[in-house]
Amino acid sequence: MDIMRNGGTASRPGPVDYFTGTVRVDAPFAGTDGARVSGATVTFEPGARTAWHTHPLGQTLIVTAGLGRVQKEGEPVQEIRPGDIVWIKPGEKHWHGAAPHCAMTHIAIAEALDGSVVTWMEQVSDADYTAAI
Repeated sequence: MDIMRNGGTASRPGPVDYFTGTVRVDAPFAGTDGARVSGATVTFEPGARTAWHTHPLGQTLIVTAGLGRVQKEGEPVQEIRPGDIVWIKPGEKHWHGAAPHCAMTHIAIAEALDGSVVTWMEQVSDADYTAAI
């Protein structure tokens, strides 16, 4: 058993290649001894978001604070709030982030397939981000 203490790892910024706006990644975790699960707590400042991406085995988001947005390619943007759990199916192209005027924090959990947890794609356009909800 391992206990990862709060504050035991430094916060790091979300890489600009994969995020728009100010994003902070805290408490990243990964399984050991053959486990494939990994995740982190991610905070998006107002207007910040991921690029479009997919996960080979899917992803679970647990919203813990604020107001966010999530969109599956070809479907309308949806709002997400604390207590909401979002299951993103394997291979589903999507993005997620904060609302325009409110930050959002979620815990993101995914499994690796052949060592890969995510495939990053193009940035989300302002038009996609600001689409009516």
